Amino acid sequence: MKSPIRTTLAVLGLAVIAATPAFAATKYGKGVSEATPVKLSELMAKPDAYVGKVVKVEGLVTEVCPKRGCWINVAGDKEFQTIKIKVEDGVIVFPLTDKGKKVVAEGTFKKMELTKEQAIARAEHEAEEKGTKCDASKITGPQTVYQIMGVGAVVE
Repeated sequence: MKSPIRTTLAVLGLAVIAATPAFAATKYGKGVSEATPVKLSELMAKPDAYVGKVVKVEGLVTEVCPKRGCWINVAGDKEFQTIKIKVEDGVIVFPLTDKGKKVVAEGTFKKMELTKEQAIARAEHEAEEKGTKCDASKITGPQTVYQIMGVGAVVE
């Protein structure tokens, strides 16, 4: 006959295991506020309305800076739409293992007007970070780039 104490302990042990999340969230920097996230599609539909403002976004991490972990690309609610979240070097470091995980990130939305030369230099720098080649001939003129200067994130 089984002991009632053993049975109770076994049931409690299983309950604790079932209630424990399979993985814990990782907080970076200041974390995130309780603000409601802005959909990436909404942000990119009217980007100038958000420039200079603190925004909170959520999505899937599609790419992590392989050199320093100083940026992540986040996919939003529309297919093929992503935004770069750049953080201060060394203050926040995203590990490569964050790729494919859900993220909620917050920071100031920034607009950068790049000359053709600046756009080429930026593309060459990103290619170097990724260990790929840059085809500068595809950059035919000035570019407008939007990104979030991140101060905090939570990755699950």
